[in-house]
Amino acid sequence: MAEADVIIEGEVTDNLFIKELIKQWRAQDTHGTWDKKSDLDLLAPYIVDKEARRNIPIIGDPDPEILWRVELFFNAVGLSIERSTGNMVQPMMKMSHEGFGRMILIAGRLIVVNKQLRDVHRFGFENLEKLAAEGTKYVSAGVEMIQKFPEVANF
Repeated sequence: MAEADVIIEGEVTDNLFIKELIKQWRAQDTHGTWDKKSDLDLLAPYIVDKEARRNIPIIGDPDPEILWRVELFFNAVGLSIERSTGNMVQPMMKMSHEGFGRMILIAGRLIVVNKQLRDVHRFGFENLEKLAAEGTKYVSAGVEMIQKFPEVANF
């Protein structure tokens, strides 16, 4: 089974990025409101299939909940990179009210992930496999960048 494969008979597998994303969601629940929600229920807002995407206007302003989801996604990427490398990774997001902006993840003085964001109000993935694959792609790129430039990441 490939690392990006996420669902086996309705359960989330051992994809490290997905596990970290679920931890991020659970950490936000300080009052136990989501204790009875399954992991798949927590990840459901990230799934925007073709039909749902068609129903979202092409131009729109992102609401705070979508911005929060984007932040949690990239926080999970950063923490997954931290666990793999031992380098602390910090996210920084700059977003216009129209949903255009940039997310960067920084380790020391090194930018390990640099993602231009557009149409954030439509942020989502067709299925869990694509969510896992995209997150894993960013984690791999970040780890590779730190391994390539360790002196900058450790500065």
